[in-house]
Amino acid sequence: MKLRLAVFVALMAAGVLWVVGGASLREARAAKTQPGLARATFAGGCFWCMEPPYDKIPGVVSVTSGYAGGSVKNPSYEMVSMGVTGHAESVQIQYDPARVSFEQLVEVFWRNIDPTDAGGQFCDRGSQYRTVIFYEGESQKRAAEESKRALDASHVLPKPVVTTIEPLNAFYPAEDYHQGFCKKNPNRYYSYRAGCGRDQVLEQLWGKVPVKTVPPPSGGARKGGESVKDGSYNKPSKDELRKALTPIQYQVTQESGTEYAFRNEYWNNHEAGIYVDVVSGEPLFSSLDKFDSGTGWPSFTQPLVPANVQARTDASHGMLRSEVRSTNGDSHLGHVFDDGPRPTGLRYCINSASLRFIPVAKLDEEGYGQYKVLFEQAAAKAAQK
Repeated sequence: MKLRLAVFVALMAAGVLWVVGGASLREARAAKTQPGLARATFAGGCFWCMEPPYDKIPGVVSVTSGYAGGSVKNPSYEMVSMGVTGHAESVQIQYDPARVSFEQLVEVFWRNIDPTDAGGQFCDRGSQYRTVIFYEGESQKRAAEESKRALDASHVLPKPVVTTIEPLNAFYPAEDYHQGFCKKNPNRYYSYRAGCGRDQVLEQLWGKVPVKTVPPPSGGARKGGESVKDGSYNKPSKDELRKALTPIQYQVTQESGTEYAFRNEYWNNHEAGIYVDVVSGEPLFSSLDKFDSGTGWPSFTQPLVPANVQARTDASHGMLRSEVRSTNGDSHLGHVFDDGPRPTGLRYCINSASLRFIPVAKLDEEGYGQYKVLFEQAAAKAAQK
């Protein structure tokens, strides 16, 4: 909590934040669920850190930071931070249940928290940082309880799961400056996240635990690697990888190697499409976020699906860097730096050998048709200019 308050005070001192009081403003901001969409609400500690995993999942329409689980109407950030309102920092997700299931969202939730910690999350302590699945309706309640029971029964965690499952009584959106904090203030966000030790704990808890596959609502037709039709992104065995990958692909993805700058497949690729993990096939980056960094490696401002990309502290070679790995394939991808262009200020510097490129024209054929809309929207926006 002290670290969060330090960031808050620093931003105010720099004139980045204006704290506007008034419950009426927050009430007006409360998002109504659009027709055909559903809601899911999770408390996982700092809501700044819980937005990115959901932000670009196909089928997720919006992610809002806010407060839930308390007894005070329209609480402010300062009130919640003091731990006197009973609320927990939360995120509320609007999603299309035809494209992504509640069960899938719950699996993403588990992977981004420490569900064995009853006193808070990481460096943030207190009930305002507790973990909760807030359900709406019996189907969400049953799905959450079943997922929790399965996680406990798997014994993959060192202690029992203490995350609670509670009915959602009210959700109050947080102040505007909290929304999309990682995009508005990326340097502050990543400094806070690193200082809080969040990624280190998540790596210790989940780094070696296989990802549970939850089929998409339609049964799915996503491909991974060469061809995966069951909606999963799995990592083959070492022997299978040695046969399937080229020497440089194996060295980079499995041994954290680095290919030569300006002498790799995609550094100068300007074709529209997406980049997937060469090992698992999970979607990683889009050409819409690709830019010429001048480094000789493919560079992106942000992941296509944040939940599929994890950053870990890398202290090798006498430097302190943020390594980037794929979630399901556990492939070494490259590193992320804070010297990129707007809107994120980030530069994901990625090895071509970790990637497989799928052009827009082949998205349907390859099983990634859900991403075509991104390119259609970009084309329509460009045509309006």
